[in-house]
Amino acid sequence: MAMQSTAGAARLGVLLLAGLLSGCSMIPWIGADKDPTPPTKLTDIVQTVGLTTLWSERVTRGTAGRRLYLIPALSGERIYVADSRGRLVAVAAQSGRVLWERDTDLHFSGGPDVKGDRLVIGTSRGELVAFSVSDGKELWRTQLGSEILSVPRMTDTAQAVVHTLDDSIYGVNADTGVQQWRLNYPAPVLTLRGSSSPVLTPSGILVGLSGGKLLNLDPADGTPLWEVAITRPSGRSELSRIADIDADPVVIGTIAFVGSYNGDLAAVDITTGTVIWRRELSAHAGLAADTSDLFVTDSSDQIWGADPSDGAGRWRQEGLRYRQVTAPALVGNLIAVGDLDGYVHLLTRSDGRLVGRTRITGKGAITARPLVVGNRLYVFADDGTLTALSIGGAPAAKIGLRGGAPADAGAASRDVDTAPADLPGSAPPESSP
Repeated sequence: MAMQSTAGAARLGVLLLAGLLSGCSMIPWIGADKDPTPPTKLTDIVQTVGLTTLWSERVTRGTAGRRLYLIPALSGERIYVADSRGRLVAVAAQSGRVLWERDTDLHFSGGPDVKGDRLVIGTSRGELVAFSVSDGKELWRTQLGSEILSVPRMTDTAQAVVHTLDDSIYGVNADTGVQQWRLNYPAPVLTLRGSSSPVLTPSGILVGLSGGKLLNLDPADGTPLWEVAITRPSGRSELSRIADIDADPVVIGTIAFVGSYNGDLAAVDITTGTVIWRRELSAHAGLAADTSDLFVTDSSDQIWGADPSDGAGRWRQEGLRYRQVTAPALVGNLIAVGDLDGYVHLLTRSDGRLVGRTRITGKGAITARPLVVGNRLYVFADDGTLTALSIGGAPAAKIGLRGGAPADAGAASRDVDTAPADLPGSAPPESSP
């Protein structure tokens, strides 16, 4: 993920270089310099699970090569997507038919989120904008203080909660666009270019910050109910002190799972802010979990399976290293991820084996987590292609690069009885201040 300097012109050189980054695991090496972490090359796998393309349409113009947080949002039988040039589209989920589209003067960068009769979406100029879901008519727009690179979330009380790039959090009336409250947290000198999206829970609103803190806020006025440091910045350089929480927290029951870049993976009690366990693992792409399993894409694009009760590693899939893999999506007994070359990969939940693959586009990366509905995946690529995939059984067959990693390389490294080397023993529980 690209990096953002908040210290002004004195660090312009850092900002210009970091602004080119499309992922923390890939630096665009210039001239004759060789990338020390090139994407792992894909080879054949034995495909045991079929992936069928139901429909595929290039419905928007994509992200224009920028690292944005534009993701598909499903409501009823419609999927809503947007692009960086201001196009907003409603698509029929069953057929891929465009129901309506709007071309605006906006530079969309984060969202949308949909609730009831409206959707909200953020822009790179710090605007939060609401549209009608029936025809795309603009309802209101309000100016916030910084670029929005996360998904604004709408509550059941007609409020939109927004986390902006400068680590400000806003509560906005979703009916009128009037700002109700604002909470400011000073951002570190150097941060990743991105923000975690607010997560709504029965006990408040969880937000991860660029300094490695997790907050729980009262939605009524933005008052912090508790805050806890998931990772405390350390190191001599500003680069080594980056400890951002850019991955959206995942809440299962009363436990939030959260990961930070250059830091830790942790489980936190959302009612008290107590850290239940903490393990050393750098992550920024995202997590997925349920009551029995926890899955994480780390900063080297390895995918981990872990025990949610204590964070102990079960397996690690190394076959997609440095391929800018998305956050994992859970679909039955499988995990789905996208990558930088437009491939969708399927892994088994039990041991992380690669068992399926297909390519939805050759013109853009997939950076948005696949959207799961039943046994169907909706995948939105950075070139604006939206694809519906059906997952089903298929005869075992060796497939090439239109669908794999070799049968041997597709197997994950297993470590069931002890935590893997990158996931050392958990730290003792810690309460919020």
